[in-house]
Amino acid sequence: MSLNNDLPMYIPQKNEIETFSLAFQNKLPLMLKGPTGCGKTRFVSHMAEKLGRPLYTVACHDDLTAADLVGRYLIEGGETVWRDGPLTRAVREGGICYLDEVVEARKDTTVVIHPLSDDRRILPIDRTSELLHAPDNFMLVISYNPGYQNLLKGLKPSTRQRFVSITFDYPGSEVEQSIIKQETELNDYMVKQLVDLSNDLRRLKDHDLEESISTRLIVYTATLIKAGMHPIEACQSALIEPLTDDDDIVKTLMTVVNAKLDI
Repeated sequence: MSLNNDLPMYIPQKNEIETFSLAFQNKLPLMLKGPTGCGKTRFVSHMAEKLGRPLYTVACHDDLTAADLVGRYLIEGGETVWRDGPLTRAVREGGICYLDEVVEARKDTTVVIHPLSDDRRILPIDRTSELLHAPDNFMLVISYNPGYQNLLKGLKPSTRQRFVSITFDYPGSEVEQSIIKQETELNDYMVKQLVDLSNDLRRLKDHDLEESISTRLIVYTATLIKAGMHPIEACQSALIEPLTDDDDIVKTLMTVVNAKLDI
């Protein structure tokens, strides 16, 4: 599989590149669903470079306000000046605005994106009395992790149904090994062991863990090993400890690590 070296490294799993491209060409907003660390953010970066559009990424959180997205007046040098937020800049420039883990944002904040995610494609800015019409090369992308929702943090149907959707999961073993190898240049034997180990540990998710081991954590582990850390220590620091604060669970998972790694 050939990759453009000028693009952020991304290995497709299905037809996500074609779906993203067609959504962009047809001015459709896009929703990415999948677990933490499965490559959603890397995919958006890859596609922004591929399409030649500026990318504005917003990591959503509980305190994110509409003004954080749209903009606000600030005092600078004794004067009051307007400063666009990332959403407004993306609309003005014809860029891609990516709202990562959008369910973490306050409900009143997500309402701001509604006029941009239907056929109006407009952004009203009440503070400046502007009504921005998104150009053809503007795109709105959101992501969330369906497996990490609860009753208080779900994506409302009125929001979900405004978006074309792509579902992500962790890559298959061969693809994941290719990703780890290209990201870290760790030897093939150890990369295979790490991926096999991670797949074994992922099967424990429903029993002991809220989240599965992400591809990102495997990359971190491989990076530490490549830098000279002992594999067992690297697995504990980068693969196991980030998953839980429960000492008993850590010990149980490390038992699996010690049994599976052949070093």
